[in-house]
Amino acid sequence: MLAACSGAPDAGSGRSPQPRPASSSATSGTPTDSASVVPEPDPVSLPALAQKSFDGSRLRLGEEVLRTATQRQYRVTYRSGGLTISGRIAVPVGDGPFPAVVLAHGYIDPAVYSNGQGLTREREWLADHGYVALHVDYRGHAESSPDRSRGLDMRMGYTEDVVNAVLALRAWRGPVDDDRVALVGRSMGGGIVMNVLAAKPGLVRAGVAFAPVSSDAVDNFDRWVREAPGRGGIAALVLRRYGEPADNPDFWAGISARTYFGDVTEPVLIHHGTADDTCPLRWSRETARLMRAAGVDVTLRTYPGEGHAFGPQFELSMQRTDRFLARSMG
Repeated sequence: MLAACSGAPDAGSGRSPQPRPASSSATSGTPTDSASVVPEPDPVSLPALAQKSFDGSRLRLGEEVLRTATQRQYRVTYRSGGLTISGRIAVPVGDGPFPAVVLAHGYIDPAVYSNGQGLTREREWLADHGYVALHVDYRGHAESSPDRSRGLDMRMGYTEDVVNAVLALRAWRGPVDDDRVALVGRSMGGGIVMNVLAAKPGLVRAGVAFAPVSSDAVDNFDRWVREAPGRGGIAALVLRRYGEPADNPDFWAGISARTYFGDVTEPVLIHHGTADDTCPLRWSRETARLMRAAGVDVTLRTYPGEGHAFGPQFELSMQRTDRFLARSMG
């Protein structure tokens, strides 16, 4: 439903978070004052995602799509939330076990998206440098099962698919070091990386975000739905279901990663170009500021003159990513 990257202010930093899961008399059998019972989170929220039982499994290799002296790439499928999710995996040549990364791509219209699209150069670079790299297509993309929410789950389904990709990768009998798994995402995928770190602390060892969307869901909604040409009908559907941010702030806080930065336990690296006119640099500066205030070990690297896609400084950004992952994963 939300595309990639608003000129809207960073309005989410002062919102009250939705409560995290807690035991209640209904589940413990112990009487308690009703005022002490933590209410159930909205079903579309990061707290609700944190409560889910994840089923990431059955990673299956399909057709080989690339063979070089240093790596092999294959089409893959795995299970997520009862769905089949497609993707691509790049495996270094050698015995392993290798550290691994799960790749979360940025917004590409699902109607035109093709298998493995969006992080091709990152996937190949990482495998050439000794990482197993699993690229997630997300539900509703390529050969994945349809998105049952029709995009109205506000990216929670995509976040679930990335969590399950980590679990499926660990369950796979391939050459993966299960103790050394990280996340890498670009644009919308960078926002999904932040969602995963906030909802499932301890799942991975580190997170990397290239030119990420805002950690405030309101910014992203305003930029790619409310203010986007031709998307007034979609905006109306979202607002009819969830309400305006000013009228229902708890909902919008509940789908914003920044609300839960205090729960993040992994180091984070953010890359952002100073000339990015898709996701403005100020978003990442604010995200980094809020992460630091919450005690997160975060590093923001800026790239003078670079736009959203990165160009001449792509190699530098990947070298920095490699050093960060080596330090973070050991």
